[in-house]
Amino acid sequence: MCRAWIALLVGVVLTLQGCGSSPYVPVTDRSRSTAPQPAPASYVVQQGDTLYSIAFRYGLDFKTLARINRIGGSYQIYPGQTLKLRSGSARSSGSGSIVRDASIAQQTTATPSRTQTKRSEKKTTAQSTVKQPSATQKNSSPSAASGPIKWQWPASGEVIQNFTTSGKINKGINLAGKEGDPVHAAAAGRVVYAGNGLLGYGNLVIIDHNQQYLSAYAHNSKVMVKENDHVRAGQKIAEFGRTGTDRVMLHFEIRRDGQPLNPLNFLPKR
Repeated sequence: MCRAWIALLVGVVLTLQGCGSSPYVPVTDRSRSTAPQPAPASYVVQQGDTLYSIAFRYGLDFKTLARINRIGGSYQIYPGQTLKLRSGSARSSGSGSIVRDASIAQQTTATPSRTQTKRSEKKTTAQSTVKQPSATQKNSSPSAASGPIKWQWPASGEVIQNFTTSGKINKGINLAGKEGDPVHAAAAGRVVYAGNGLLGYGNLVIIDHNQQYLSAYAHNSKVMVKENDHVRAGQKIAEFGRTGTDRVMLHFEIRRDGQPLNPLNFLPKR
């Protein structure tokens, strides 16, 4: 009798373990979510991150992120670096000290003496004779472009999921396709991220078009470009896949200053 009870107990335990520890976990498209991922107060840079990918993850403008962290125009960051993601009324300097708004500092500055004013006027006159930088020198960022952006479809497949900001949010559109179908750059620009470090996007490519607009291409099976590559409109940059999702498709986004916009408002009518 005792052996029978022991055998029965072992059978129940094994059954419960089998039900609760299935080795298969279904993959979902996390680029479609019920709410935007909130930005924490700070973020520690991981291997493979770029300033653009961090800003993209939290729906921030990469230029603002660079400014509040005193990062130069090259936008270089390094693993282990702690970035502030919220500016508030003050911004952090490279040494960790807080620098107040410049307008406040100007209000508390003592009135200059007459001698100081004359010296300042002479200095200003001398500086006015210095040759000013050209427009090209002022706008030397490798990803900057002039003129309006001419958008084109990144793939020929039909739209299977539309952009939506309510309910189950979709920050872009999803296009149907077969494994290995080409993914094209929707406009000319510079590749600022090519990797798989953003949860739910799989193999992701982000292109900076003019320092204001970015486009993103997710779930690729193969990526044909690398960071800092300059691409032409229509150039093949990746191939359709199902990384980060449960079906073959292309998730495509357009963002302005970090905010997702409906791509159908920019792409030409079919």
